[in-house]
Amino acid sequence: MKYYSTKNKTLRKSFREALMEGLPADNGLYMPEFIPQLSKDYFDNIQEKNILEIAFDVLKPFVREDLKDDQLKNIIHKTFSFDFPVKKIEENNYALELFHGPSYAFKDVGATFLALCLEEFYKVAEEKCTILVATSGDTGGAVASAFSKVKNIEVVILYPSGKVSDLQEKQLTTFDKNVKALEVEGDFDDCQQLVKQAFLDSDLRRKLNISSANSINVGRFLPQMVYYFVPFIEFGNAPLNFAVPSGNYGNLTAGLIAQKMGLPVRQFVAGANSNDVVPRFLRDGYYDPRPTVQTISNAMDVGNPSNFQRMIDLFPEEEIREKIKGFAFSDEVTLKAMKTVYRDHEYLLDPHGAVGYLALKEYLKASEGKSIVLETAHPCKFMDVVCKIVSEDIYPAGAKELIQKEKKSVKMEVDYDGFKGFLLG
Repeated sequence: MKYYSTKNKTLRKSFREALMEGLPADNGLYMPEFIPQLSKDYFDNIQEKNILEIAFDVLKPFVREDLKDDQLKNIIHKTFSFDFPVKKIEENNYALELFHGPSYAFKDVGATFLALCLEEFYKVAEEKCTILVATSGDTGGAVASAFSKVKNIEVVILYPSGKVSDLQEKQLTTFDKNVKALEVEGDFDDCQQLVKQAFLDSDLRRKLNISSANSINVGRFLPQMVYYFVPFIEFGNAPLNFAVPSGNYGNLTAGLIAQKMGLPVRQFVAGANSNDVVPRFLRDGYYDPRPTVQTISNAMDVGNPSNFQRMIDLFPEEEIREKIKGFAFSDEVTLKAMKTVYRDHEYLLDPHGAVGYLALKEYLKASEGKSIVLETAHPCKFMDVVCKIVSEDIYPAGAKELIQKEKKSVKMEVDYDGFKGFLLG
């Protein structure tokens, strides 16, 4: 298995090279040269498997040249170390809870897998690496938690000042040693652009080994394929609809690849907030990025999603518009849905899951079928919103301890020269 750039399909890199580089020099994104196939028999017998076995079967073809079986199994065992429960919301509609990991967000899977792979590769290289990551909310916390446990790797996290929740900010800014937080006076797109500019800076790359832990890194989104298989362990091989709260679209891209491997997905439904560039494309056929709008579902506040490149690389434009139905919702409608679902079904959605739920309900007005909403973050990460719905304490014990810790960050303007100076300083 080799990896090419979405902007240069003649380029070929190993999984190890693609992971360590993060972003190709041409500003494309790495993609696997082919999508391995799982047989129909595999899905006929999927209820006999557990998530660790599935993860090995799904991921091995993508990494076999660079990770031995025992290395991959060890990484999988540490990555998928928490539960992924399927909870009923209402008849035929379920939530797949992805937030039971250390940072209470679905990104714990991709961040941990990536960190452990890089630790293996840099152990052999006997070099050090600096991970650059931009976050609109949840990515940074997952990356900080995952990489704080590995050796020979430093992490620099860029986040938009004043645009993440209190708990999210503490998850970014309370680690010592190898994790540093830059509080950028801008939005997520500004943070992401600084990171991309660094990868395109040949002078910087000569002086510093850098890689990315955003979903632009192939090692981040590939392991996210695995949890799409979890509902089939419970329900069998009948096709399911998946509603995916979407910002940078790495999670949905992972689902599309799982579907291309053979996973019986009936329909993907993308739920967006006011940052609705992809739903507009799916409706009208025009991709028109716009400045980011701040919302209560802040991890989805992305005006120009990176992974759109991968989506249209996987499928022709007309086919992608059939495979994904997209809907966008305001904060007002999102909050109302959270209140309604809690009142009627006693299930507490977070703002992102609520957007996914709304998108699913909109899709089901003209369709049917058993459906899964990806619940991507614990509601406690958004207490300024959740407190309008529940009054009781919903913080896990670890989150209570974290919120009391002292914030440590460096404030920075949206200035590439200043950012480069920080990295080299």
